[in-house]
Amino acid sequence: MNGHIPILSVNGVYKRFSGPYSLLRRFKSEPQLAVHALTNVTLDVERGETLGIVGESGCGKSTLARCLVRLHEADEGVVRFDGQDISNLSGGARRAFNRRVQMIFQDPYGSLNPRMTVSQVLSEALSVHKMRPKPEIPGRIAELLDLVRLPADAAGRYPHEFSGGQRQRIGIARALAVEPEVIVADELVSALDVSVQAQVVNLLLQLQEKLHLTVVFVAHDLRLVRHISHRVAVMYLGQVMEISPSEALFSAPRHPYSKALLEAAPELDPAHKNRNVALRGELPSPLDLPPGCPFAGRCPHVFDRCRVERPVLTPRGPGQMAACHLTDFGAPGASSDQLPTGH
Repeated sequence: MNGHIPILSVNGVYKRFSGPYSLLRRFKSEPQLAVHALTNVTLDVERGETLGIVGESGCGKSTLARCLVRLHEADEGVVRFDGQDISNLSGGARRAFNRRVQMIFQDPYGSLNPRMTVSQVLSEALSVHKMRPKPEIPGRIAELLDLVRLPADAAGRYPHEFSGGQRQRIGIARALAVEPEVIVADELVSALDVSVQAQVVNLLLQLQEKLHLTVVFVAHDLRLVRHISHRVAVMYLGQVMEISPSEALFSAPRHPYSKALLEAAPELDPAHKNRNVALRGELPSPLDLPPGCPFAGRCPHVFDRCRVERPVLTPRGPGQMAACHLTDFGAPGASSDQLPTGH
């Protein structure tokens, strides 16, 4: 190793939430069920890159995003920022971390105080973290509004007076007010119209370049992720199934689940209707994870080993890793009806 430290590093992270506790289970003195939201998640985020995180609803994307900013604490494993275990941060170090790693939520309206003007929202962020002396705050607010392309008179208005796309820009401005190094964008544009989505995503790309930001972009829309990300992590049932440079993932996915997700994604061109069947079979319950590969019950390439042994992420090609017992799956020259490998 050359001493290189990723800006964010997730190592062996597990997160469980309390599940339902039925009267019957209590009566039988059985333990309360747990929802397995994240299982042994390991990945790095490099300084200055955009890492896309994709997967179906309920796959753990948002839970992972919240662990990165410490809105959730990991039950096991470690999340590091700049080499430091974030669970050990307190006092001034914790405040510095909160400033340097900012989250933007899916619903900007829900995260903006409806009784505060935009100016008050931004002023609060600037004051709490002592980003500017008081006399300079109005000028900085004007700069932030200009940065996210909102008119100067937006400062005196309330969140309900803006469209969804404009509110998301206010959310971005609030995050940028504290001059973060990392932005974690959780389903940033999924509540917006498609035409507005492109504007907000392009704004984020321009801001990333201008301000040298690192971005973790959580989304279920694969087309957006391809457009914005340098690398992509594909999640399924709380686990990372594949991590790959964006173009490599879209041209030659190395995991059957990644391939199925891409095939089921809607086409951008309405003339090209996607006739691929969405993923077959039922998603297993996160209350009762199956042994072996979590995708085994839905995978067209499943074989005996898949049902008993959980695959781990292993290198597959330049920058590519996949958690699959079919080590040649998706490799150039590998046959699509590949035979199982390994023992």
